[in-house]
Amino acid sequence: MPSVLVVDDEANIRELVAVYFTAAGFAVTQAEDGPSGLAAVLDADASPDLVVLDINLPGMDGREVCRRIREHSSVPVIMLTAKHGDLDKVGMLEGGADDYVTKPFSPPELVARARAILRRMAEVPPQAIVASRPPPSPSSPPVIAIGGLRIDPAMREVEVDGRNVELTSKEFDLLAAMAAEPGVVFSRDKLLEAAWGFAEYVDPRGIDVHVRHLRKKLGDDAAAPRFVETVRSVGYRVRRESSR
Repeated sequence: MPSVLVVDDEANIRELVAVYFTAAGFAVTQAEDGPSGLAAVLDADASPDLVVLDINLPGMDGREVCRRIREHSSVPVIMLTAKHGDLDKVGMLEGGADDYVTKPFSPPELVARARAILRRMAEVPPQAIVASRPPPSPSSPPVIAIGGLRIDPAMREVEVDGRNVELTSKEFDLLAAMAAEPGVVFSRDKLLEAAWGFAEYVDPRGIDVHVRHLRKKLGDDAAAPRFVETVRSVGYRVRRESSR
């Protein structure tokens, strides 16, 4: 059973979200402020599979909580915000959030977004991966190798020139989708479909933020990309062969 942590200082919001997630088959835990929410995420014995995180929290605001989560964990984070400005949305994505929902929100939409994120998550969660791996299943998707870039879809691992690269779930999904068809140009809408499972609720400009983070982690230079190229006015693609 997947688990979700709901962090919000408004009890009625927490209870509403909990009702819908519970009905959808999730185990739900709650926190009412930033410090307790962060502690719940970092609890190795009860870490959630997904976090729904309000941006305005006592003790520590949601942006800071998300930033600190990202220092230790790649658990997916959906932010709840009452603000509507585009800069605020970009700021949340820059801070490590995987998605956001603007209040007032539709609980079924929130659950749908959570399901889409988890559907793209690891078949084997990162904490379950050990040094001595079992042989890959015959049904496992093949490893993708392009120049110095290596992507293991089953283990959700990425390496660049033998160096392990830690990506968020969205960054991995975007990279894996493009790398599966090197040279093919992916529009922002197509990448939204690949990473979120749907495109109608998400601002396509959020893709640019995730790609910027992805490039930074891959050591890519947007001006002279080795792996991820921008196709002006269209979208992005992974090069057929990496450049040095």
